[in-house]
Amino acid sequence: MTSLVSEHAPLIIDIAGLSLSKADRRRLKHPLTGGVILFGRNWKDRQQLVDLCAEIKSVREELLICVDHEGGRVQRFRTDGFTHLPPMRALGDCWIKDQLAATNAATASGYVLGAELRACGVDLSFTPVLDLDYGESGVIGDRAFGRDPRVVSLLAKSLMHGMLQSGMSNCGKHFPGHGFVKADSHTDIPIDKRSLKAILADDAAPYEWLNTTLTGVMPAHVIYPKVDPRPAGFSSKWLNFILRSQLGFGGAIFSDDLSMAGARMIDGHDVSYTQAAVTALNAGCDMVVLCNQSVGEGKPLDEILEGLAEALLKGQWEAMEASELRRRALLPQSRALAWDALMVQPAYMHALGLLP
Repeated sequence: MTSLVSEHAPLIIDIAGLSLSKADRRRLKHPLTGGVILFGRNWKDRQQLVDLCAEIKSVREELLICVDHEGGRVQRFRTDGFTHLPPMRALGDCWIKDQLAATNAATASGYVLGAELRACGVDLSFTPVLDLDYGESGVIGDRAFGRDPRVVSLLAKSLMHGMLQSGMSNCGKHFPGHGFVKADSHTDIPIDKRSLKAILADDAAPYEWLNTTLTGVMPAHVIYPKVDPRPAGFSSKWLNFILRSQLGFGGAIFSDDLSMAGARMIDGHDVSYTQAAVTALNAGCDMVVLCNQSVGEGKPLDEILEGLAEALLKGQWEAMEASELRRRALLPQSRALAWDALMVQPAYMHALGLLP
């Protein structure tokens, strides 16, 4: 392993099982590893999840423990007491009936989501989805609040309010919008041929309206050729010029999963995980996420850690103190309630009664 000291730990990786292996521990100790993303295979029951999160923190306390836990079909933990959260479209349906009740239900959903995860030791859910539902995208579908960017923004702000009440940060996705394209960036490279003006007026509008509330953003592995030939997550124009300078976002930017098909080709060339990570970091991402590579020997994780370290020493990317500060700012600042205490907490019990 290349020896280095870094002020910036940008890599979010996965682990294979229900507890840490020796290989997991070695990778988590690497100075370029900044966090872990958990999946359904890392779940057996609540006590096992609590123990796993404690084990991760025992390696390095500042590691960020993340999960995709939105509600609906994207909810990693569903049994042993976890509330089955509604898909975001259910909150959009509530809006049609009673707008103010819908915002209250969204806040309750965010609080339950964040409080339950935090009671088990999870720091951050990559939530909420800010994509607009055009009725075309199967991968987004009912994960979206709705079609109207104003409704999406108000419901998302309410949901994030609940998450922040629980002590959890948030991550809006997938900037500037994945809902218009039919193709799934997990398996294809979607192309959205609309103009920048059209995208800013609709899909990207929530990112400006929510720039005081969003603490994290995840860009889409979608190419918008009228703006930049690269997917948004690898484009300095999208991340630095538009998201940060034009729309006023000051929080952390995560790449989407670098193992997805939408991240495997840049500038017309197939790229390695390391090349994709370096390109994303140079484009303006603070952190890069690589999922589902730990099963088996986990060779891709070792290769990206070695490759990023070598690229750093060669000056191919720069460790940014600002990026590290943004990563650490996502860590919870308050102590979480233990599960049993949470179950009888009045605010939690009240929130449960407001879920759609």
